[in-house]
Amino acid sequence: MTDAVAPRADDFTPGRPVVFRGATVITVDSAGVLENADVLITDDTIAGVGHNLEVPAGTLEIDAKGGIIMPGMIDTHRHMWQTALRGYGGDWALSQYFVFYYLTWGHVFRAEDIAAGNQLSALESVDQGVTTTVDWSHALRTPDYADAAVEALKSIPGRYVLAYGNYLGAPWEWMNDPGFQNWVKNFTTDDMMGLQVAFDVNSGPDFHEKAAFEAARELGLRVTTHAGVWGVNGDPNIEYMYNNGFMDDTVTYVHASSLGPDSYHKIAATGGTISIATESEQSAGQGYPSAWVAKKYGITASLSMDTSVWWSADFFSAMRSTLSSFRSRDHLEAQSKGETVNVNRMKAEDAVWQATMGGAHTLGMADKLGSITVGKKADIVLLKNDESPAMTPILNPYAHVVYQAGTADVHTVVVNGKVVKYDGERIGMPLKPVADRVAASVEHVRGELGEDAWAEWMNPALPEDEPIANPYMYLDEDDK
Repeated sequence: MTDAVAPRADDFTPGRPVVFRGATVITVDSAGVLENADVLITDDTIAGVGHNLEVPAGTLEIDAKGGIIMPGMIDTHRHMWQTALRGYGGDWALSQYFVFYYLTWGHVFRAEDIAAGNQLSALESVDQGVTTTVDWSHALRTPDYADAAVEALKSIPGRYVLAYGNYLGAPWEWMNDPGFQNWVKNFTTDDMMGLQVAFDVNSGPDFHEKAAFEAARELGLRVTTHAGVWGVNGDPNIEYMYNNGFMDDTVTYVHASSLGPDSYHKIAATGGTISIATESEQSAGQGYPSAWVAKKYGITASLSMDTSVWWSADFFSAMRSTLSSFRSRDHLEAQSKGETVNVNRMKAEDAVWQATMGGAHTLGMADKLGSITVGKKADIVLLKNDESPAMTPILNPYAHVVYQAGTADVHTVVVNGKVVKYDGERIGMPLKPVADRVAASVEHVRGELGEDAWAEWMNPALPEDEPIANPYMYLDEDDK
């Protein structure tokens, strides 16, 4: 334990080792939880996990006592470009979202609007300890839009997967367009920037999407698809995929919250994964959040935050809401049969696993990400806030992460061995230029809508609730 020095933000230079000392370490591997333990990072790799680690000369030492170290979190489904309209549709139902983006105003978004939203979303993700994000980028009308999306992501030091989509086009057409295919063939992927395709199966018995799946296979791309969305796509769409041989372990089913038993069996049997977006499913109406059915049918699940037109990138909220939704469903199922739940079947540990290793499995990167394991990529989050009453005492680390900690407790974030946030402050990532870019995008979109439409869409009219007759209400003498 010699030769380590306390760091300042500008001390974190490329190649200089870093060691965290004295933390509660949630490894999310077979080692479980280590108390008063150290984690050593050299270059882009986790080089040591244990107690009283010896470190190279000049290693920077971060005092992690009183804190929790966990793997960087992984969001497997986020429409990052929509972050520029943060909260705008907070009162929408899912149908209003579809009408706004797909049928009415989707055409007004320019490539620079995609870039602005992506950059803000990427900054927010890294700031909150989400070190890997799948950008479910379904507004890429041309390869120029995709270039803008990638440029914005690369400007923020995180790990990303661009899921290329185009909601204004048919996937069997745009995926076979020479412009798209050439863009893919010229795109360089690595551990920091991956590539998938994002499209949904909605065409019906003709299954036009067959040509899209065939193109994905020819290009060697994983597929992420919204499935089991109430009123939009359901069991028949899963059947079309299965009967045509397109269900395998390279497919992620987003939401998957309104399917029947046979569809879940098919997903499980073919090695598919589910991306659970609990806050979205609870509010927008895709169906009951799918953590419960994922466990019932033995399907690997990860977590996601969907879109900031409703929700933020807060992954503590994702874990908390997912665990709570599972337990609520368990209670409802038991009580409908006159029974009582005496033991919670989903533990806080399971929610942490879904937020980390679940995401790594979903991306096909379980050998590189998702746990604090020697040899894996150094994507690490330290939760430590000596002034927060909610951060003491730490008795049950998993439950503390899920039910006690929050974004204000994110002390240090490391992505691929690079310290991008330290002592609660981002390093070299000011908000203002990003915010200015977003403000210009908002001004453009608002101008395209016009003030009346802007206000009407943000404040949807609500039907009046019909009062329920209550026999116990007092009545005036005239009403008797």
